[in-house]
Amino acid sequence: MCWCDAVTQVPSQTRVVFIQHPREAKVPISTCRMAHLSLPNSELHVGLSAVGNPALEKLCARPGVAVLFPSESATDVDALTVPPETLVVVDGTWSNAKKVVEKCPLLSKLPRLKFFPDQPGNYRIRKEPEAHCLATIEATAFVLGRLEKAPTRFTPILTAFDAMVEKQLDYIRENPSSARHKNRKHRNTVRVDPTAVLRGRDLVVVFGEANAWPMCDPDRPQPDDPELVQLVAERLDTGERFERLLKPVRPIGPRVPQHLDLSAEDLARAGDRAEVIAAWKQFIRPGDLQLGWGSFCRDLLARESAAPDDYLNLRGVLGRLVDGPPGSVESLAQSFGAVLPEGKGRALRRLVSLAFVTRAVLEEKGDRLLNARRSRGTRTARETASIK
Repeated sequence: MCWCDAVTQVPSQTRVVFIQHPREAKVPISTCRMAHLSLPNSELHVGLSAVGNPALEKLCARPGVAVLFPSESATDVDALTVPPETLVVVDGTWSNAKKVVEKCPLLSKLPRLKFFPDQPGNYRIRKEPEAHCLATIEATAFVLGRLEKAPTRFTPILTAFDAMVEKQLDYIRENPSSARHKNRKHRNTVRVDPTAVLRGRDLVVVFGEANAWPMCDPDRPQPDDPELVQLVAERLDTGERFERLLKPVRPIGPRVPQHLDLSAEDLARAGDRAEVIAAWKQFIRPGDLQLGWGSFCRDLLARESAAPDDYLNLRGVLGRLVDGPPGSVESLAQSFGAVLPEGKGRALRRLVSLAFVTRAVLEEKGDRLLNARRSRGTRTARETASIK
């Protein structure tokens, strides 16, 4: 649908700079571009960071710039005595917007502003995490009204937004059976065996753990991409193991030892990173298929210039078997009867779980167990529906 004829432009004294997460730029009902078109004194950038964008780098270095982002240290817009000349508005889901602000050293240092809306938003076609959360265009209109002491001046820019919402609600009312959640397509309706790719291959199950800091920690080092600090693997046909710790380059995150079930002393005594990666490359043979649970380990290895030549996400494979998420690898292995080692680190428990599940699948026990698991899930869903 087109809502261009509903766009109402309103001039503002405040320069508004929108930074839109790339994923949000692909969402048809996103309101960031709508807000940009409604405000002549605005600009729109699509990206994950201000770093590398000359215009944004120059902007963040100027005085009188603030970012609209709620946090404990943020200032309520109603408490400002001097409003900012430029307001940076980050557009994305709450988690994505937080990553853009927290992980960018330029944006994370800007003064932060927050606000408390007078009423709930009108974004009725999209689920908000809390009642006080607003669409980007709603938040922008509200804050500009407060900054420029004209509470209703920017209300007209919501015309296009309200028109879009009402039109989408009309579509829903006219086509009640077409909701995508009600007509979910099955991932494997043909019942093709997704585990066939495992057979006849030299399989190596692998897990990696990372040193990562909480995004809200003001002492978080930059850059803060997760760095590999533990790598474990098992060659399934021989049982040969690879278990090594890598010395962190950056300070160890305050919660890392607890999450990894390792001591800080163990991590401090870890081996040289280059030597561990060289040993890993010796362990891996040409033709190996590396199996992980998700893509996190693959990404960690890629950052160490050791990206797998052939990698498979076993969680995705089993998801196609059960036509849904299989759960955590530990819980899945335990439901199959695995006994997991305690006190030897989380990575080793996950490795043992992944090896157990893979062997069960290869022995065709896993398919029967997964089918039983799927049947239990269907029965539970029916019981829940009857209770409702």
